[in-house]
Amino acid sequence: MQAHPVLMVTRNTALWQHWQQIDSARWLPARGQGMQELQRWAAQSRQFVMLDAALPGLPAWDAAEWRVLFQGLKVLVLSTHPSDAEAHQTLANGASGYAHAFTPVASLNIILESIVEGSVWLGRSLMQRLLQDVGSRLPTPTALDWTKNLSPREQEVARLAATGIGNQEISERLGITERTVRAHLSAVFEKLHVSDRLMLALKVHGIA
Repeated sequence: MQAHPVLMVTRNTALWQHWQQIDSARWLPARGQGMQELQRWAAQSRQFVMLDAALPGLPAWDAAEWRVLFQGLKVLVLSTHPSDAEAHQTLANGASGYAHAFTPVASLNIILESIVEGSVWLGRSLMQRLLQDVGSRLPTPTALDWTKNLSPREQEVARLAATGIGNQEISERLGITERTVRAHLSAVFEKLHVSDRLMLALKVHGIA
């Protein structure tokens, strides 16, 4: 596997020390302490950035200049005080992901791998809100081609997951364990060739 350089932009020593613990076989950390380093990183045709949302001097997250700053980059914005509103603004302006700044290292590795593959990483609560919004705005799903290779139980799990319901609630509704829910979702993702719940929701609603 190729190791990717990743610019970690923060002035917080504790964050820098935490972030450096990501998989050294996949990531080559470099530290930046301001937006100038981010711009130089882009000029060097490098892509991956971890950005501290609390970095002094950042533009407001609703500022149009972020689209220019993020152009050509895959930026994971990390906040010590995450909120759905901030997440929505960062992603709308071109960030590739948003998470808690002290997300466990194992999870950071998963998030970064997802971004490498071209996915956008959302926090759980924002993803649930987005899926609920998708479900309320799109037509009621019908038995379309997406169901034909799925077992009846996989179809049930897929429909519930597509509405933003978490694994625990799915397990309670269907009377199965969370582990079984995860297994069914893994099978559903593989069979439908989707990589996340948003893509699943669009597939279930016939938009894919």
